[in-house]
Amino acid sequence: MDVPEDRRYTRDHEWARLEDARVRVGITHYAQDALGDVVFVKVPDADSPVDAGRAFSEVESTKSVSDVYAPVAGTVVAVNHTLADSPQAINEDPYGEGWIAVIEPSDPAAYDFLLDAAAYRQLISE
Repeated sequence: MDVPEDRRYTRDHEWARLEDARVRVGITHYAQDALGDVVFVKVPDADSPVDAGRAFSEVESTKSVSDVYAPVAGTVVAVNHTLADSPQAINEDPYGEGWIAVIEPSDPAAYDFLLDAAAYRQLISE
């Protein structure tokens, strides 16, 4: 299972990567694999506030609909609108073109409290 070292993770299977004091967010390879073929992604609105641990997006697959939870509190500053026409990007490239949103965190230190790659690997192996 692909778990890149350059990002942090949540227990709900979101990934977060720090980029110039902002946090790019998506769902992990493990999550997209469990969901199956993604057919629709509801991205958040730009400029909307988000709370850590609260749903801010939704991913629908042929198997189910799952909430995506914000890994940090802050404001959404960018969204991946290409997912409207290409939701399968989450399956094909969850850590690249399948990103969902970028959040400007209200507390940048919150990123440091997310799981590192080793802890996330341990979580998904249990």
